[in-house]
Amino acid sequence: MSSSASTTQPTTPAATPSWTVGDLTVHRIDEVPLPPETGPWLLPGATPDTVAQHHWLQPHFADGAGVLHLASQSFALSVGGLRVLVDTGIGNGKTRANPAWHDLRTDYLQRLTAAGFAPHLVDVVVLTHLHADHVGWNTREHRGEWVPTFPNARYVTSRAEREFWAGYAMDEPRRQMFRDSVHPVEDAGLLDLVDVPSKGTELAAGLRLVPTPGHTPGHLAVEIGSGGATALITGDCLHHPVQLADPTLGSCVDIDPEQARATRRALLSELADRDTLLLGTHFPPPTGGRVVTDGDAYRLLPVPAVAPSSTHRAP
Repeated sequence: MSSSASTTQPTTPAATPSWTVGDLTVHRIDEVPLPPETGPWLLPGATPDTVAQHHWLQPHFADGAGVLHLASQSFALSVGGLRVLVDTGIGNGKTRANPAWHDLRTDYLQRLTAAGFAPHLVDVVVLTHLHADHVGWNTREHRGEWVPTFPNARYVTSRAEREFWAGYAMDEPRRQMFRDSVHPVEDAGLLDLVDVPSKGTELAAGLRLVPTPGHTPGHLAVEIGSGGATALITGDCLHHPVQLADPTLGSCVDIDPEQARATRRALLSELADRDTLLLGTHFPPPTGGRVVTDGDAYRLLPVPAVAPSSTHRAP
């Protein structure tokens, strides 16, 4: 990917965007907006002409020139007495081949703490998959070593995911990512591998892991349920709302493009015209929405996040 570096200096964290799902509150923990070059690299089929055909993508999800907006963020919630973090973003100070991810300096941990999830309080970290922009804050640098950022948490991913990468011929950038963001968690005995059947598995009351393979073989989405309301955190089975408009649009880093397309189609069909709140791990603000039928495809009806002082319930 050719893009300019995206190092961000710490700022005072803003109010944490959140959604209410039944009796649960889901917080979006912002890390960094991704640069404009990300879209053409990540979703090469989403050309400006293609994007322009779907006017509902503007202004939130794309600009008038058809450039996609994307972001890196995590989601945090308290469920069943557990403080849970879903994915850990890119991380600070990591050596990365992608210039937009290299040696970041963001205020992610301050934002996480401001939302009530100081690192030592986090009980569970769910990793939807083991890509660099989803595991970066697994670790932080301490006295020249990479140590677990969440020392009291169990880090959870699917067994199929970890076993796939164990047998994969990695290039050096991916080996570097495993050295600084995966192996330290394993070496500390904090990584739990979960067998996830086709119908999913309950991690805690109101929290289910849902298999969504294709982007990676063991990729997971995370379903949240409370009081009859539901939400689904995508991970990378969906990168951007343009994939609702055209589910055939795949990512350049999908391990199995055909399976990824089948997963998207099945997931969108299941979610369409229901009240489930879809929360996209790389969707820019407003980030959340309902999937509604739009001709022979779909669109996202936004459900904006609100400040903590407000009351908002997922539809």
